[in-house]
Order: sequence, then C-alpha cells, then structure tokens
Amino acid sequence: MHITVIGTGYVGLVSGACLAEFGMKVLCVDLDEKKIDGLQRGEIPIFEPGLDDLVKRNMAQKRLSFSTDLEAGITDSLVIFVAVGTPPAEDGSADLSQIEAVAADIGRFMNGYKVVVDKSTVPVGTGQMVRRIIAENQVTKTNFDVVSNPEFLREGSAIPDFMRPDRVVIGAESDQAAAIMKDIYSVLYLNETPFVLTNIATAELIKYSANAFLATKISFINEVANLCEKVGANVQQVAKGIGLDGRIGKKFLHAGPGYGGSCFPKDTLALAATGRKYDEPLSIVETVIEVNQRQRQRMVDKVVALAGGDVNGKTVALIGLAFKPKTDDVRDAPSLYMVESLTKMGARIKGYDPEAINSFKSVSPVEIEYAEDAYGAATGADILVLLTEWNQFRYLDLDRLKEVMARPVFADLRNVYDGDKLREAGFAYVGVGRD
Repeated sequence: MHITVIGTGYVGLVSGACLAEFGMKVLCVDLDEKKIDGLQRGEIPIFEPGLDDLVKRNMAQKRLSFSTDLEAGITDSLVIFVAVGTPPAEDGSADLSQIEAVAADIGRFMNGYKVVVDKSTVPVGTGQMVRRIIAENQVTKTNFDVVSNPEFLREGSAIPDFMRPDRVVIGAESDQAAAIMKDIYSVLYLNETPFVLTNIATAELIKYSANAFLATKISFINEVANLCEKVGANVQQVAKGIGLDGRIGKKFLHAGPGYGGSCFPKDTLALAATGRKYDEPLSIVETVIEVNQRQRQRMVDKVVALAGGDVNGKTVALIGLAFKPKTDDVRDAPSLYMVESLTKMGARIKGYDPEAINSFKSVSPVEIEYAEDAYGAATGADILVLLTEWNQFRYLDLDRLKEVMARPVFADLRNVYDGDKLREAGFAYVGVGRD
C-alpha cells in the first residue's frame, strides 16, 4: 500500500518510518527543502532513540523516501496521513492554519478516492472541517474519506510506542475507510493490540482527554508535594502508597517542576478552549494549567531560597535542559522558565544537557554559558540545579562536585538523590515534597 505522510516533524517522521517498517511504501513530504535534503542524506533532525537506524534501514530497502513534491505525494497514494503542527493560538485554542492549508492542497490535487488521516492532535470538529475544505477545493469531484487516528507517542520511547502500542484509535465514518486503516495496522491487529473503532469526534476527544488526564496526575502530585513540605510528609512515599492502587496506577506521580514538552501544555490549553467554546467549561483542566504554572514559579523560589534568598551575581548551574530524558525537545520545558526568571534576578546561568543544547540555544530568549558535561556546568557554581533526570545524572561524583563548585549547594528538582546522603556529604540540599 502506498502512503504519504505530510509533515516531517516529530510525529510525521516517526510515523512514516514505523509505517515503512510495517511493510508499507511511504513517502514523507515537507515543504522545508533544507530538512528534506538532510533526510534524503540520512540526517535525522530530531533525537529519538532508534529512529536513525529505522529511517536508514527503510530507505535502503526502498520503502521510505522523502520529497517536497506535495502533488505527487497526494496523487500517488491511497492513504494520506496529515502530521503538521497545531500550536496554541493566543487564546489557547489550537491553531489549525497548517491543517487548513494541507486540506486545501489535498482537494486541489486529489485524483481519485483517498483516505485522509488526521494524525496531528486536533480539536473536536476538525475532521468535519477537513472534509469541507477538501470538498470545496476539489477540481474534479471524487469520493474520499476523512479519518481520525491520533498518536500516543512518548518522546524518548516513540518507536516502541508505535510498534507495540497500548491501543490504536480509529475514528471513521465509513466501513471502507475503517477497513483500509485496519489493513495498515494489520500487524498490530494480529498481535491482539486493542483497537478502538469509533466516530471521528470521539477519536479526536480521546487524544485530548488522555493527555489532560495525565497532566492532571502530574499537577495533583505536585500540589500534594507542596503540602508534604508543610506537614513533614514524603511525597515519594505518598505516591507509592496511592500508586499501588490499581485504580490509580503509579505512572505520572513523580513530583517535580511541572509538565512541559510539545503535548501536555498545548493540549490542556486546547481542551480548555474547546470547553469554553461549547459553553461547557472544564474547571479541572483549567486548574491543572494554573497549578502547572504555579509549580514552575515555586521551583524558582525554591532555588532562590536555597541560594540564601538572593541569586544576584551568583552562578547557577542547570543540568538537564530538555523537558524529559531521552529527547532533545525543549518546547515549553521548565528549564526555559527557570533560566529566564533567574536571569532577570541577576544570576549567571551555566547549563548542560546530553542532547538538547542546540535546541535550547535556538529557542531561549536568554544567552547562557554551555558546558561539555555536568561537572563543567558545576565548575564555579554557587548552586547546582538538577532539572531533567537523565540517567547519567543519577550517579554524579559528589566529591568531584564539591571540589569544582564555589559552594556545595544542590537543588534536586526531580528527587533523584537521597537528601540525607547529600547532607552527610556536606551539601546544602533540597528536593521536592520531602526533606
């Protein structure tokens, strides 16, 4: 089966490579000539474990190719996956301008029956909008179907998430479109992966609801962590105690500086905006967003307090700039807020991340000094802040840190270390939601 994926961002590139691994012939199309030129040479523009090998293997086997020729991609394929960006607009709603432009192009170039699949995260009603725009722009009237097939990829484990998913959600209005989608995912269907076959509106809402619920767990445990600090409780033990309840589950119950990345911030905002649009405000989601913003400021306050109440003229070392480990993504990362806030207070910032330094440089409004490793960042620092729990930060040489730092002060915003052991080693230490 011939498939075109429009958009070679995170979702489009991972989806295209994995669909090729399923045995499909996949063309990934993007208007960014520089990106496509790089991909044609086997250069991967994002860091995702295993993606480099997957792309190169499927290119070598002629199942995966890249192009800027949108017309050819539309005319030559039966199924067209749309995986373009849906960033937040000023009011928090999803900006669908890229979706609208692609739908118009599909209508203009359509030369026969097609299945148009919304892979991008889009609000309820987008499928209907895409159908209308395609129909309005068709040069030759022909039948087509629109499908919602949301992705549930976690950065850092996107390939196993695609190849061995918890579920596959397909929102379709025709038996033909549903059958074609099941054929694409037949490998998963045969492996007894749960399939949720539903209408388009339901599929669209499933994605937003899932992300909002996970974000709710994060904001909830962060509020509990803040209470723990006031009453002398330990949030990690609280999280273990409630997470062992099968109705709750242990995942996403790790206290820290708040959620970030490309999904949770924009998806909670978009779902809240949808609620307001339909005069059905989602008060829990609105509060989750507020709690997350407050948590970021609370982490800044924690660092300032540990530094003696004033960071003006002091050097703050941040280790971990990506919003989570095993990715170079810094979109809406807590590090951005931390850097901007501390810089305004007069701090000098040094930073290190195993993969995200270039990404951070490209988006940070503040210039900082970058180091080659965690010890380089810590050298001369008045306080060390652990923001992202990369594995290589879990066993730092404490004696070496004490040697290179101006003062042995450690803010562990991911609760990686045992506070008692750090204090025994001579550090002033603070975690989140515990002593």
